[in-house]
Amino acid sequence: MQRPWEQSATAAGPETRPPFGGPPPGQPPQHRPPQPPTGETQQNGPFQGTPQQGRPQQGQPQGPPHQGAPQPGRPPYGQPTFAPQSGHPGPGAPQPGQPRAGQPQSGQHVTGSQRPAGDPWGQPGGFGHDQSGPPPSLDEVALLRKARRAPASGWRRAVHRMSAGTINPGDSPDDLYYQQLLERVNRPVRGDYRIAVLSLKGGVGKTTTTVGLGSTFAALRGDRVIAVDANPDLGTLAQRIPQQTRSTVRDLLADTSIYRYSDVRAHTSQAPSRLEVLASERDPAVAEAFSADDYRGVMAVLQRFYNIIITDCGTGLSHSAMNGVLDFADALILVSSPAIDGARSAGATLDWLQAHGYAHLVSRAVVVLSSSRPGSSTIDTNQLAQHFLTRCRAVQSIPFDDHLSEGAEVDLELLSRDARRAFVELAAVVADDFTTSSRREEPFQP
Repeated sequence: MQRPWEQSATAAGPETRPPFGGPPPGQPPQHRPPQPPTGETQQNGPFQGTPQQGRPQQGQPQGPPHQGAPQPGRPPYGQPTFAPQSGHPGPGAPQPGQPRAGQPQSGQHVTGSQRPAGDPWGQPGGFGHDQSGPPPSLDEVALLRKARRAPASGWRRAVHRMSAGTINPGDSPDDLYYQQLLERVNRPVRGDYRIAVLSLKGGVGKTTTTVGLGSTFAALRGDRVIAVDANPDLGTLAQRIPQQTRSTVRDLLADTSIYRYSDVRAHTSQAPSRLEVLASERDPAVAEAFSADDYRGVMAVLQRFYNIIITDCGTGLSHSAMNGVLDFADALILVSSPAIDGARSAGATLDWLQAHGYAHLVSRAVVVLSSSRPGSSTIDTNQLAQHFLTRCRAVQSIPFDDHLSEGAEVDLELLSRDARRAFVELAAVVADDFTTSSRREEPFQP
């Protein structure tokens, strides 16, 4: 027995639906003749704007296409956009808005198993790379998302911590400047680079500058840095770091069994910053006999194992060792106090170097204005710096620091923030010359 609603459905007969996009039942399919070209000539060059779309073809749904499907008039994803040629489209060319043969129609989502046969990924007409040119290299593709580094200091770091990393204000301008300084300090060195630190006037911070600069280089770089005391008048460089050995430059020259770095390390002391120091002879009678040839012998050994060699010179320019120091130097650091007498002594030093064949060191010299007492100086340091810049490469100021004024062992961790930053800036200025040094060393002959 049939229910009433089943009887009405049976009487009406099975429902006949037209195919999707086809004509209604009972009507023959309509065949439209191909439309002749309109006669308009497209402009050469990339497409400008969106091309006009014609009527939807038979079998094509009306309405907006599914998101992610190829848009009418646009090439599939991964295909370059070519400039159209002048004239009419040739026979068989797809009309605007009509999908290519074998290409998914609008509104369809194609997976790997549903792709038409013969249309693999990466082939022209697919969704991969256009193989008309070379495939892109891995260097041209962003494979990893670069995570933003946490702020280094200040309120930005506090906000980043309190938000558990969800809020990252980024680095401050001061932190970005410090990162740039570190990049300059870590410039690569070809072979070894030799720096001479000198001044005609004592008590202006020459040895302090040597230890501060060397410690900064050693702490921020990964290579070996050593400071040599070439002061013939009882130099105090070895007293500014913890003493690990009583060996001096004389002991190094007398050692004939130096073949490895550890053999040299037995004659040096090392600071917590990794800076090594080779002490001078403490006997005044012997130290006076330290000649230019002796200094050259020391450099012949050190250049085999160290990348940066800093020499703490004496206050005189006429003693025998000074000629060897200047002959081997790649750069010169002239230390002066921000005072009238210190500035005059520094100017006299530059004049002496210019007159004795070291003009190349004058033009590449860095003047350091080291403050030996707290407070601002009555001298216009800006005008003083401009005076030295007319002859030298750069000028760097080192502020007064209580820890440095003690005259004892130097620990970078105990310096004030301004003093540490000043030494980093000095190291960056010196390192700027690493890549411009034109000296080429001859192979060492043991």
